[in-house]
Amino acid sequence: MGDMANAHHHHEHSGDNLVEAARAALEKAGEQWTEMRADVFGALAERDRPASAYDLAESVSTMRGKRVAPNSVYRILDLFVRTNLARRVESANAYLANSHPGCQHDCIFLICDVCGQAVHIDDDKLTGALIAAAKQAGFAGVRPVVELRGTCAVCS
Repeated sequence: MGDMANAHHHHEHSGDNLVEAARAALEKAGEQWTEMRADVFGALAERDRPASAYDLAESVSTMRGKRVAPNSVYRILDLFVRTNLARRVESANAYLANSHPGCQHDCIFLICDVCGQAVHIDDDKLTGALIAAAKQAGFAGVRPVVELRGTCAVCS
């Protein structure tokens, strides 16, 4: 992955710890951790690949034993992205749980064209350079989302 000296390292949460970290981050943002939001986050967190709102609506519908509309899931996912509980993979129109919901960082995704695996890395030097270039062009409030497509180590 090249020079990772400028990468930001932090504690990765998983399982119940991830759910608790997500709940704490959402409540800190002034939002309620409802049963539906918990179910959507749980369905997202158990996946190791980016998931669409339709995939998640199907999972939550099965879990709850009644149909959940994808529009409801989209609204929750938008909230999760705004509050840093999830990341949106733009090129796949899909979402990943953020394994460190307390940290605010810009996204760099490495996406495998073969298996669909998406790996999230942080490199503040790289995203900082993009923000500086945007400011120079007169843009404010920029949050970079960088997506690199290729073939992961398992598939290559």
